[in-house]
Amino acid sequence: MTTDLALPLDLPSAAPTDGPSIRIDSPTDGSLVGRIAMATREDVAAAVGRARSAFPSWAGTPAESRAQALRDAADALAERADDLATVNEAETGRPATEAREGVLAGVSTLRQYAELGPVHRGRALAGRPSATDLMVPEPRGVVVALTPWNDPVAVACGWIGAALATGNTVVAKPSERCPHTGALFGEVLRPFFPEGVLQHLVGDGTVGSWLAEHPDVDVIAHVGSTATGRSLAAAAATTGAKVLLENGGNDPLIVDADVDPVWAAEQAALGAFANSGQICVAVERIFVHRDVAEAFVEALTAAADRRGLLPLVDTRHRDAVHEHVTDAVAAGARLRAGGAVPDGPGSLYPATVLTDCDPAMRVLREETFGPVAPVCVVDDFAEALARACDDAYGLAATVLTRSMEHAQHAWRSLPVGTVKVNAVFGGAPGGAAHPRRASGHGYGYGPELLDELTATKVVHLEPAP
Repeated sequence: MTTDLALPLDLPSAAPTDGPSIRIDSPTDGSLVGRIAMATREDVAAAVGRARSAFPSWAGTPAESRAQALRDAADALAERADDLATVNEAETGRPATEAREGVLAGVSTLRQYAELGPVHRGRALAGRPSATDLMVPEPRGVVVALTPWNDPVAVACGWIGAALATGNTVVAKPSERCPHTGALFGEVLRPFFPEGVLQHLVGDGTVGSWLAEHPDVDVIAHVGSTATGRSLAAAAATTGAKVLLENGGNDPLIVDADVDPVWAAEQAALGAFANSGQICVAVERIFVHRDVAEAFVEALTAAADRRGLLPLVDTRHRDAVHEHVTDAVAAGARLRAGGAVPDGPGSLYPATVLTDCDPAMRVLREETFGPVAPVCVVDDFAEALARACDDAYGLAATVLTRSMEHAQHAWRSLPVGTVKVNAVFGGAPGGAAHPRRASGHGYGYGPELLDELTATKVVHLEPAP
């Protein structure tokens, strides 16, 4: 066992075993949140073995019975939403109100897959009249779900819901930056499934590597950094596991000349500063038309000043964010708001606005993943679009414009999985997109995720002579 905690709120101050453990300190004041023991290599092997043993029975369970288990789990998760939000805030600094929204989004996702699972189907083929030809989806087997710290419950519910609905078994590992949240989440869901069908392990990247390298793992599903995703893909090349990756993003925001600059600044602030910028589809690069640039920057700077200090997950991450800012300033960027590490404990960082940014700066080339809004002024929409497209990532993009011509041209040109016009966040439920380039590959959401987590078998039946 990796942990034996009195969750959710009575977090221990010492590891429950003498082995390796993870220490979590509060992002707001630096105080000890808790310690939790890490899984060993033996724990990993045992968990994968249990998942493999449980797979045939779970795959053979009627789809409606699997769906009912997901519904019951979703109801239990909803009942514990406040507890999970409290633990999530303690570990990562995400405000409990926002963390609760993430939990409830996860509840909706489990319920969605409970409905989609039983209606996921193959198709019949038009063969000879004397024969029957079918394409049948079957579960792939053991799924390893490696989930992030910035929205741990909502993301985990996507992988877990789709995998269990289609008859796979799951071994999940939450990020080492929110292990107590992951442990509680597993504790809430696990009783609704047979032994070995859903398991959670606590650990760092080493534990994730052990899981990815295990020869009995059939799918590796990962949301997190691009570097980790590439490492997992390399491991899967040896084992033959299928890999689903939603990795880093460097999402652009284009502000056209015909929009209200104050409204555009509100959208930019929401996209850059929500959850302290720690969102995979956060606004990372801003290209604003020269005609509205001055008013836009003034309003964005005021929005940053209003937000003040924001919690980052830990000091290690804050150091990385601040390095992007200091590098940009050293290379000629102008600091309009924020940009200074505050005194005192914790890992707070101010909402930051940079102008006069150059394409060579790391703050534009790499994912910062913090409350930093780098602004570039452009002469026309064509320049903004060209610069937005010139990037190694391909997760999402936002365009603010009143021109239908510009909107159409932009969504067709941007090499990303998701394009949002006139709203940095939002969209209908069930949307599924393919990230591009360094941002990963494979569907991560929606009904299409059921296809990713099943393998299609072609069957030809005809009578013997």
